[in-house]
Amino acid sequence: MIRQPLTKSERRVLIRIGVVTGLSLVAIPLFASPEIAPAPASIGADVPVAYFGPAPSSVEPELIGPHQLLTAGQVDLTAGTVKLPLYKGRMKGNDKSVWFILTDTSDQGQAAALGINYSAKLQYAATCRAARNADFANDGTVVFDEGTVDFSPVHSVTPGLAPNPFPPSAFHPGSVGDANYSPLVRLGGVIYNAPIVAFGVEDDRLDFCATKPDYAIVHDKVANICPKDNTVTLRLTNGFSFLAPDCLHQHGCQ
Repeated sequence: MIRQPLTKSERRVLIRIGVVTGLSLVAIPLFASPEIAPAPASIGADVPVAYFGPAPSSVEPELIGPHQLLTAGQVDLTAGTVKLPLYKGRMKGNDKSVWFILTDTSDQGQAAALGINYSAKLQYAATCRAARNADFANDGTVVFDEGTVDFSPVHSVTPGLAPNPFPPSAFHPGSVGDANYSPLVRLGGVIYNAPIVAFGVEDDRLDFCATKPDYAIVHDKVANICPKDNTVTLRLTNGFSFLAPDCLHQHGCQ
């Protein structure tokens, strides 16, 4: 039977069906949050997901497959979180507690030892005021010269009027650093990315090992914080790089 050519309206319908079908195959939630991530490799194939072994990237990072850069962290893809070591320092002059994490460093040896990212270009931060200064006390505690963060503001975003929700009509950051704050720190001649997750509070007020934190005293990305275990669990943000999904650790203060 000879099929007549599709009309313009029929082609529109098929295109719409194809787009919706395609989206339904890739827009499958990976995390418990509204984040969107691609489907696993078993979708659209006759091979069950249990068959797929370790990705080639687990042997050689340059090969295809997922690769965790921040090896100090324990990633939970179901919850969309990463658990990282929690460090406690103090502020010079007033001895207020500084709770921070480490994600990057300009020293390759330190990166390998601590399981964090190596970024040689971070050393450029030492040539200007991009990095705070810190030093080690006699007991090994990191003492910061300056830079504090206020976590008491309430994070909020109000979308713009339809049909243009972006840019937002109003917004407010959930944490605000003072004029001297930067997540970058110069310590022993090495630059570290050491964002603060809580400031000026002691261990007993941060006992949120299994409960929702008080976001008036911790960063809004904190899911759990546990000083007795020296760990903090942060919510991740989904992203894409060259059409491949990425789990991003997004942490910042205005």
